[in-house]
Amino acid sequence: MKQSIQLRLGQHLTMTPQLQQAIRLLQLSSLELQLEVQQALDSNLMLETDEGENPEQAANTATGSEPAEAADEAAAREDRDPAPSEDKIPDELAVDTQWDEIYDSGMTSLSGSSESDQRDFFETHDSGPESLHDHLTWQMELTPFSDLDRMIATSLIDAIDENGYLVLPLDELYQGLAREHEIELDEVKAVLHRIQHFDPVGVGAQNLQECLCIQLQELDADTPWRRQALDLVENQLDTLASRDYNQLMRRLKLSSDELQNVIALIQSLNPRPGSQIVSEAAPYVVPDVFVRKVNDKWRVDLNPESAPRLRINSQYASLVKRADNSDDNNYLRNHLQEARWFLKSLQSRNETLLKVARCIVEHQQQFLDDGEEAMKPLVLRDVAETVEMHESTISRVTTQKYMHTPRGIYEFKYFFSSHVGTADGGECSATAIRAMIRKLIADEAPAKPLSDNKIADLLSENGINVARRTIAKYREAMAIPPSNERKRLA
Repeated sequence: MKQSIQLRLGQHLTMTPQLQQAIRLLQLSSLELQLEVQQALDSNLMLETDEGENPEQAANTATGSEPAEAADEAAAREDRDPAPSEDKIPDELAVDTQWDEIYDSGMTSLSGSSESDQRDFFETHDSGPESLHDHLTWQMELTPFSDLDRMIATSLIDAIDENGYLVLPLDELYQGLAREHEIELDEVKAVLHRIQHFDPVGVGAQNLQECLCIQLQELDADTPWRRQALDLVENQLDTLASRDYNQLMRRLKLSSDELQNVIALIQSLNPRPGSQIVSEAAPYVVPDVFVRKVNDKWRVDLNPESAPRLRINSQYASLVKRADNSDDNNYLRNHLQEARWFLKSLQSRNETLLKVARCIVEHQQQFLDDGEEAMKPLVLRDVAETVEMHESTISRVTTQKYMHTPRGIYEFKYFFSSHVGTADGGECSATAIRAMIRKLIADEAPAKPLSDNKIADLLSENGINVARRTIAKYREAMAIPPSNERKRLA
């Protein structure tokens, strides 16, 4: 085979580094963007934050110089009021003398706060979330246990899950401890009994029945309906789970109103006591755009905190020389070019984000005015055609981006939903259907809840044709139990 050189013409898509950077910034969340901006500030000397200060003041700050008048005034002030030094401290101080009158407190400089800052220390310093295991261990260390009981308590606490239940059988725990120590099962039960009365009460229970009984026993003896509630939990818990209220009234010899009071007391208990101790820090959402109504029109603005203001350092940029090819000049030139592309990518991200947000708000104005039941069906293709962009770009923009509205903070993805055909040939959003289902269930009769077939019939009367299995799917997605589990006393 003979080798030869041929010339061919063709077109292909090239992902330049600048385009890759723009796409990567587009799909970042607000928190990830702040981290990316900080990394760019640390690595590129041409970038700096635009804090909107006076140019003359900024130039003085950048050059490290200050006006001569300010320097002379500071020197004169030091001559008039010299700072106290160790040589001028008297040997003997009066009884009512304060330390701060002689020495400037070093705690102010260490903490970085002024004397006028009177905020509570526990409000400004957080040690992080505390797990249930740490909470129980802390209480165990405060309890006067013997060495053997402390070892048993440590093993029991290790076997408690995040909901507060003992995940291993008590006999299995006892057998594991008995291999190394000479203990009896009653000793393990006694230590477990003390742990079950730690905070939160009921932790360490082996099942739901024991957990509820412990919490009821901890109540005051004169608590109304406490005795009947204990009897119900100890003997009739399965009947209560099946919601056979007639049989419960016969067995407990209670009227309908009395049984309702007993059930209300049981419902006030916590079936998962360990959930009271939050082991994870609460996630914070920073909205990317703000939506508010101005002169009867919905207005969309970028969040200034999520859109950092950057600029190119003019002093460093002036050092770049066009005809100079030295290493230092090439280094500055490359950083300047990277800074310009980074600023351009940030501007493109903000413009795209604002354009998509305005399109969503314009399409979902009825939702902002009337609520979820007025939500319109919307897909990525509709927005892509309106703003003349690709669907993949819209998908990147709407991922992990949040919108602050008068009705709350919503992710951009929340406004996109499939549609269901109506009887008159129109379309109804799946989000609106879920809101209608939630409203129908909230208004149902407690003693006779609506079944999925009945909900489908009610929606059909309003012109929305939804199958029963679709109702069941939406109901399960909203964590709403079926009708037989929603039945309760009137």
